[in-house]
Amino acid sequence: MMQYPESNTLVIRKVFRTLENSCYSDLIWAIRRLGVEQWWHISKSPLQLTYIPTGQKILFRGLDDPLKVTSISVDVGALTFAWLEELYEITREEDFDILDESIRGAVAAPLFKRITGTMNPWNEKHFVKRRFFDTPNTANKLALSTTYECNEFLDDADRAVFEDMKIRNPKRYRVAGLAEWGVIEGLVYDNFEERSFDIDALRRKPGIKSGFGLDFGYTVDPSALICMLLDEDEKNLYVFDELYEKGLTNQMLAKKIISMGYGKEVIHADAAEPKSIDELREAGLTSAKKCTKGSIMFGIQKIQNYKIIYHPRCVNFGTEINLYQMARDRFGVPTGVPEDENNHAMDAFRYGFLGIKQPNLMSF
Repeated sequence: MMQYPESNTLVIRKVFRTLENSCYSDLIWAIRRLGVEQWWHISKSPLQLTYIPTGQKILFRGLDDPLKVTSISVDVGALTFAWLEELYEITREEDFDILDESIRGAVAAPLFKRITGTMNPWNEKHFVKRRFFDTPNTANKLALSTTYECNEFLDDADRAVFEDMKIRNPKRYRVAGLAEWGVIEGLVYDNFEERSFDIDALRRKPGIKSGFGLDFGYTVDPSALICMLLDEDEKNLYVFDELYEKGLTNQMLAKKIISMGYGKEVIHADAAEPKSIDELREAGLTSAKKCTKGSIMFGIQKIQNYKIIYHPRCVNFGTEINLYQMARDRFGVPTGVPEDENNHAMDAFRYGFLGIKQPNLMSF
């Protein structure tokens, strides 16, 4: 942008609220890394970055407000660049087409237009593989894979994470470390869909019950809160909100949950961490309690009796449920239990569901 004074950039993720702690922070880091922060104005409200000498802007939008994506205008020059981060979150190819069309139109040389999509290749069935990777590169399309091994910005501690992953979780390493396409076989849940719905109208429906499940994490794994509504009459289970974040102490976690408006809800948290539950209660989540955990397969089999409908803003839930699959042994034989990965939101989901259905079930 500094090289092309008439250019502007649009940064997009599926859900707007995920931008501040990802792309926005990354671009601020890049500005400082380049040593040019004195020429950039950083704003949180609205979320944008402005190049002071010319007024060019980096704008941030989420697909959860499609009208704001398709009707973008800039004060200076033209919208020429777009960055679609976590492209795997965009599961519908038609949504990508809308974004593609949003920066169309002629621009005068030396300006040019470019859309950059970045993602880990979790699922080989994603439209991005078919559309971009399964066909040869052309004059106006480039698809490439990079790994941590060629990332000059990683330090020894960053690289050690991947080396540990290679031993501890080789399947995840092949995707996140080596950029190989993930192969999905034998999903745990197959009766689910992503769909917008009126949360408030659903809450007012007679017989609707709410559930909140929490799985603890910190450095490597995220803490995950999943919020759901159960319609027993129609056998529908609606997931309407989530929290999914690393690096949260229990005090920070409680503060975030309270700020989301769920401070008075009964939250069923992982029974394996009674100390963490006590700390949540001391921090204001007085209704936090041990989950009605049961066995993993017991909870899964109960959930499989329902259709799961998750709101588009629950991107991490959507990612996990599309990747959560049954494990196989080294001979490729199904083990009858799910893999121990892509399961932080899934575990929280199960805790919250069992909290609705069987609140007095003994934990073990």
